[in-house]
Amino acid sequence: MFYEHAYLRAYEQTPLTDIDAFAYFVVRDGEKPVAVTPAYLQTAADPLHCLYTAYPEARDQPALLSHTWHCYDAHVPATTEVLPRLLDAMVRTASVFRARWCGFVNVQRGSALSQSLRANGLPARHLLDRWTADLGGVTDYEHYLARLNQRARANLRRNERRSREAGVTIDVVGVEHAALDEFLLLCTKTASRFENNGFHPDLTFAAFVRGLGDLAHVIEVRQHDKLVAAGVCLTDSTRFHTWTCGIDYAVDGNYSPYGVLFAESVKLAVRLGKRVLEGGLGNGVFNRRHGLSPRPLDAALIRT
Repeated sequence: MFYEHAYLRAYEQTPLTDIDAFAYFVVRDGEKPVAVTPAYLQTAADPLHCLYTAYPEARDQPALLSHTWHCYDAHVPATTEVLPRLLDAMVRTASVFRARWCGFVNVQRGSALSQSLRANGLPARHLLDRWTADLGGVTDYEHYLARLNQRARANLRRNERRSREAGVTIDVVGVEHAALDEFLLLCTKTASRFENNGFHPDLTFAAFVRGLGDLAHVIEVRQHDKLVAAGVCLTDSTRFHTWTCGIDYAVDGNYSPYGVLFAESVKLAVRLGKRVLEGGLGNGVFNRRHGLSPRPLDAALIRT
């Protein structure tokens, strides 16, 4: 998803973080492209407050990083063959940009990229976890619930019943019909709870999401016409990404808007025939309880 042309184009036209310069590396075998890596020069390079914990020596220094922080799945095809040349090109480009650091963030531990980075002398340092669930063989929402323990299954069913009793309605819409301004207000409230202010900036978020076109679905949860939860979900050929969401926790009725949004996300992923549910970053207690497993994400940086 994060290497789709529409995603990269939208991010360059309306970046969601402060980007000082863009770089796109293409590795070729003759005339044939065998690997691509987007990279972004950033002075304030830690919007999720995890990079400088892992690399305190890089604090407040310009860095050329691949991929964007809004991508939690950095990878490079044909890694073993191309990585040394790619790293050399990134270091040289970082020097041109006068960046003190360059490298990869949000690399899944144990992946081909992770192993090749380690083989090339770049030890991994843990950032945070992403959460995923295997939907292979899941035929419907009830089938997914059957995979959960009794308590989690009962909680989701009870929450669904209570939300209906509270007058909650759910719509899945394309980005052209989504209430993105309302959505952004919810995102800002949610980010404030987790000290991630600025991760979805006011001036670019709506334009960025609209730029994704058919790659994005928006789930809107309303109570008495008021938006109480919403999620932007991204899709590629195999995965359903619950990419970002906003929640209003001050609702009428004894139900969780987030639980409603999660349930609808699973239903939509199954309807679309996706094999993997990507639950995004954080919220580990809820995700583990409801069938998702952690995937450690690391950073591997080079001082230039």
